[in-house]
Amino acid sequence: MLGFDYKYLIEVMPIIMRALPITLSIGCLAMVFGLALGLVVTFMRRSRNHLIRGTANLYVSYFRGTPLMVQLFIFFFGLPQVFPGLSTITAYPAAIIVLSINGSAYISEVLKSSIDAIDYGQYEAALSIGMSPGQAMERIILPQAFKVAVLPLGNTFINLIQGTAITFMIGLKDIMGMAKVSSAASYRFLEAFVAVGIIYWLITLIITRLINWLSYKLSKGGII
Repeated sequence: MLGFDYKYLIEVMPIIMRALPITLSIGCLAMVFGLALGLVVTFMRRSRNHLIRGTANLYVSYFRGTPLMVQLFIFFFGLPQVFPGLSTITAYPAAIIVLSINGSAYISEVLKSSIDAIDYGQYEAALSIGMSPGQAMERIILPQAFKVAVLPLGNTFINLIQGTAITFMIGLKDIMGMAKVSSAASYRFLEAFVAVGIIYWLITLIITRLINWLSYKLSKGGII
């Protein structure tokens, strides 16, 4: 029985940290693209066209209702068998694409709920003073909805960062992949995975602090 080697835990931590930029860049880019796509999906779900609204609702239902790992495997291993051109996509962009799509479904749900929480009378008042529907949404509704959405969007961002942990399964050397490779020779997998857990935990604490600060500033009207 090997036991737990605290010395190895300390030694392997900086090795795993080398892959931190990959993990963070995937999570951040997925959040940015997911936010843009989620906003589009949100407007589609608010469309009066039954086909557009139904398609968007189906999109959200599927990507919220299936495991991220399944979505990642379908995109990276399955779709290239049907569409050979997709076989040229490497693990890094594939991870960003899948996490962006997955995140957009959750973001759409957050944005839709936040927009619905704003008094509809403000929208009507904006139209009555000559604003177009787009201007009313952009200038009146969305800034307020964003304040409501900050905390749940922060949770979505944390979920995306943590979701990067499965990308090593498609050959990506993120912090989880680096931990697996680093511990393969010594068989000290427990120490390496504990190190990964600590890193993710610290990232989550930092993001939570930033989101709480942003939420506080927005509530005081300090940013928007």
